[in-house]
Amino acid sequence: MSITKREEGKKVNSNINVTPMVDVMLVLLIIFMVITPMLNNKVNVELPVASAAVMMDNANKEDAVMVAVTRDGKTFLGANQVNVDDIGSKISALLENKTDKEVYLRADVRANYGKVMDAIDQIRAAGVSELGIITDKPDEDQTVKK
Repeated sequence: MSITKREEGKKVNSNINVTPMVDVMLVLLIIFMVITPMLNNKVNVELPVASAAVMMDNANKEDAVMVAVTRDGKTFLGANQVNVDDIGSKISALLENKTDKEVYLRADVRANYGKVMDAIDQIRAAGVSELGIITDKPDEDQTVKK
């Protein structure tokens, strides 16, 4: 009677192949990098085009106070719809602890000018020192036509 030993356990490779996991993680990272700037603009408005626009890097920050006026005259503070008369008090509360009193306005190109001016008046009444109006840069096709 003899005892036979099985040697199969020595042949097992227990290394983990992490290459597929790294590939998936890199794809997810790229997707999130592309989507994150789009999340900042919570209200869809068609911005006017300005050829002499100045870059405002502070408008892309998470804590930037953003007011939007849509084509149909609705006013939004961030992603929340507010009444135009309430904008001043809500902006004052948001800017209370900030040193820079900047607010950014995104107004639709087809919005009623009176509604936009009402929003600007309320923003100024809140004690805002700087008001930035967000616009788009013209495409190269538009600059060639002129």
